[in-house]
Amino acid sequence: MKKGVLYGIGAYAIWGFFPIYWKLLHGIPALQLIGHRIIWSFLLLAITLSLTRQWAGLRASSNSKTMWVYPIAALLIGFNWTMYVWAVNAGYIVETSLGYFINPLISVLLGILFLRERLRAGQWIPVILAALGVTYLTFVYGRLPYIALSLALSFGLYGLVKKLSPLGSLYGLTVETGVLFLPAAAYLIFCDLNGNGAFLRSGVVPSLLMMGAGLVTTVPLLMFASAARSVPLWTVGLLQYIAPTLQFLIGVFIYREPFSRSQLIGFSVVWLALVIFLVENYFANRAAIPIIGLRL
Repeated sequence: MKKGVLYGIGAYAIWGFFPIYWKLLHGIPALQLIGHRIIWSFLLLAITLSLTRQWAGLRASSNSKTMWVYPIAALLIGFNWTMYVWAVNAGYIVETSLGYFINPLISVLLGILFLRERLRAGQWIPVILAALGVTYLTFVYGRLPYIALSLALSFGLYGLVKKLSPLGSLYGLTVETGVLFLPAAAYLIFCDLNGNGAFLRSGVVPSLLMMGAGLVTTVPLLMFASAARSVPLWTVGLLQYIAPTLQFLIGVFIYREPFSRSQLIGFSVVWLALVIFLVENYFANRAAIPIIGLRL
């Protein structure tokens, strides 16, 4: 389990430091960055499957009746990536962190709406608190926190679609990036032909960083997959807050994004909701262990 926890910490830490990575490429349009992220991720995943001889496993696992979910998943994760990269380079790192703080609660609501899941009485409290926090922040910002809500909703829907998908994370991401590969390549070729392409024209370091986008996408995903298989679900749920916490700290203390006392109140309400959510889930899962044991 210790190794699994380290993998989980490593995955979420990498995701937490993502703003710094994308800030190094702030002069390049977000769509071009996402195009490179898709292309280099797919190529790296394809090489991984070739070296480990898993293409046959992917074909064997594919089912024409269930593969329809992957174009939908690809569009959702593509939108999520694009919104995130644009927001980071537009100076909204703090708001992106809010999106990933409230994402688990959005997932709970999606489970109720689409999977007919029922909430325990104690789970309604954090959901209501988070809604109050977001409502308060709407008044503080003077607008709906659309960046945070877009990230939370798109990633929540992505998780919902993935719940219906038959493939594991490695196979699934390969198919998803494969779906987006040709449109991404076509867009980047179009930019290059029009003289607007950044790759190989913006310097050696930015070009290497664009290529490295595939590596920083796939490595934490594989680390997360290893962690998820070897540690309890509540531990994974706790570790996931490493990423938005780091993003929040980076936005406030490194890039000096404005963070007022009013925003602190709104964020604190959301953080309180998350603490209640985690504590309630921990005790609920702990109470269920003896019952499960008796049934085995």
